[in-house]
Amino acid sequence: MKKPIETPTKIRFQYQQDPNARLHTAHGVWGGINPNGEIEMNFYHESDALPTFSEQLIAPDGSLGHEIFPDAKAVRQVIRLVHSRVLVNYQTAKALLDWLEEQVAILEEEGAPNIYDAPVGIEQ
Repeated sequence: MKKPIETPTKIRFQYQQDPNARLHTAHGVWGGINPNGEIEMNFYHESDALPTFSEQLIAPDGSLGHEIFPDAKAVRQVIRLVHSRVLVNYQTAKALLDWLEEQVAILEEEGAPNIYDAPVGIEQ
C-alpha cells in the first residue's frame, strides 16, 4: 500500500532577477479591467517633449550665442512614455494592495508626506 503524501510544513521561494530587468520611475498609471477580468496597468513617466530641432545664433567673433527653439510660445507638450505593462488577477491585486498599504504606512511613520516637496500627481 502506498504511503500518503505529506503536506510540507514550509516552502522556500528563491528570487532571481532577469538580466533584462530594469528599474523604472512611474509618474502615473493608466488602465482598468480588461475583457478577461484582469487588472491592466500601464505605468508611465512624464517628460517635456523634445523639440524637433534647435538653432543657435553665431556671434560676430564666431562663438555660439543663445539657443533658439522653434515654437517657443506654442502649447507645452508633455510626453507620457509607457514603459511597463502589468496584468494582475483579483488575488494578486488584493495582495499588491495590502503590500502597498503597508509600505505607505511605513513611509508615513517616517514623515513621508514631507519627504518630497513635489506633488505626487498619480492618475488612474
